[in-house]
Amino acid sequence: MSMRRLRSNPKTLGDVNLVTEDLKNLYFKRLLPIEKYYSFHHFHSPSYEDAEFDNKPMVLVMGQYSTGKTTFVRYLIEQDFPGSRVGPEPTTDCFTALMHGEVEGVIPGNALTVDPKKPFRHLDPFGNAFLNRFQCVQMPNQVLESVSFIDTPGILTAAKRQLSRGYDFPAVLRWFAERVDRIILLFDAHKLEFSDELTRAFGALCGYEDKLRVVLNKADRVDSQQLMRVYGSLMWSLGKVFRTPEILRVYIGSFWSEPRQMCDHYQLLELEEEDLLADIRNLPRNAAVRKLNDLVKRARLVRAHAHIISYLKREMPTIFCKESKKHNLIYQLPVIFTKIQQRHRVPAGDFPDCTKMQEKLLGQDFSKFKTLKQSLMASLDKLLTTDIANLVPLLQQQELRKKSLPGVLDGEFLGTFRPEHYKRDPFKELKRDEESSETDFDEWVVEKYKPKYDEIFFNLSPNEGKLSGSKVKAWMTTTLLPTSVLAHVWRLSDVDGDGMLDNEEFALAVHLIEGKLEGHWLPRELPSHLVPPSKRLSSASDEE
Repeated sequence: MSMRRLRSNPKTLGDVNLVTEDLKNLYFKRLLPIEKYYSFHHFHSPSYEDAEFDNKPMVLVMGQYSTGKTTFVRYLIEQDFPGSRVGPEPTTDCFTALMHGEVEGVIPGNALTVDPKKPFRHLDPFGNAFLNRFQCVQMPNQVLESVSFIDTPGILTAAKRQLSRGYDFPAVLRWFAERVDRIILLFDAHKLEFSDELTRAFGALCGYEDKLRVVLNKADRVDSQQLMRVYGSLMWSLGKVFRTPEILRVYIGSFWSEPRQMCDHYQLLELEEEDLLADIRNLPRNAAVRKLNDLVKRARLVRAHAHIISYLKREMPTIFCKESKKHNLIYQLPVIFTKIQQRHRVPAGDFPDCTKMQEKLLGQDFSKFKTLKQSLMASLDKLLTTDIANLVPLLQQQELRKKSLPGVLDGEFLGTFRPEHYKRDPFKELKRDEESSETDFDEWVVEKYKPKYDEIFFNLSPNEGKLSGSKVKAWMTTTLLPTSVLAHVWRLSDVDGDGMLDNEEFALAVHLIEGKLEGHWLPRELPSHLVPPSKRLSSASDEE
């Protein structure tokens, strides 16, 4: 992999801007007036703002404490972030939004709620108790250019369930669940404990199961027999909590950039890792689709809400017995739902939760409700049947222009380490799209270690002074580093992009691996002082 290839990664969000603008116009011109007319925001979520349409895809990472949430985020962005701490005790005590910024910095929660460019303005009702535990970390990071992450506090176990957070934790989770593109729920293979707070958190996720991905983390620390028992127990517990016949997909892995322990199911962990990273990698590609889907879901809820409000208004008496009639209507709300379904052919799945709706109605003045306005309902039907459908072909055209995310999330590099790949094309040579801009080079820091690295190089029997991709791969995997990390080492080391490593490139690869094993982060791009001497002349001539 040449250095020039690393500088030519596309901006994946640029393609969705056109569809996003169309969705924004449909919402503000068609749907928002209906929401205001029927007081939708008093019963359900607040209105959308520009930032919620323009925002990058977001991933909510949650789970009990010490399941590896912060480590998982660090693994994906390949970088530490301010305030991140990991340990066996509860270390993350606040909600942290990781977003891209040219300058590294931390924005406190109260400031975020008044920033119109951030999608967090509607978190203000949760009060200072929550906002003091909420922050946004902005940092220059290539992955964060396309995806944002929300790191959450560890969910309390049964032993700590009596402790109070001071704010409605499940309600905050539900607020985020409605707005994020993916929810990653991590479990520790060593401790499967479904506490009261975890069960309430599951309740907050109801209705958003399509966004949920369950991860059984640290699976390399148990043997195959224990893993099967833990996996079966987790599936049984999830089935009881979500109460659906559909089975949730559970990814088994060990998501951090340190060497994994060798185990019988090592290959399974690699395949599961690739599947999960591929799912996250496609989020920018599917960002506009998710926004469209959420808009349709919201529009259908607004339609059901309008019918409910107008029915209650029509049934209320003009003068006498208003309060008793109000309570009677609230009590009969399940029956009213059924009548509306039959009379207006509104699907049962479009209606809100009946119990929560009854609670909301207790504090409302039914006399202020509005009757059904046919012009508004016709506009809503046109939105659902025609306007949204016209955007689908545009989405399909844009789908063809999207590419992968960089770093750990880049599927092109993950694929090079799969057996099928080198049967087809070992370490595929990638095109060089952009000229290198490196002109200032320091002394090669790898030189003093090269005799040791050369011994390994010649023991691998190079052909005409170079090692093939399959030989390098076989040696690399003995380090037990994750496949994604080794793929990143490969793309940094194969400076000339010929799909093979000479003695200098191999020495560079070993040097990077040793640095990683010592706990250092790999560079995004190859610094000038690491470029092999024989490759510096070619880089300079490429510039000219």
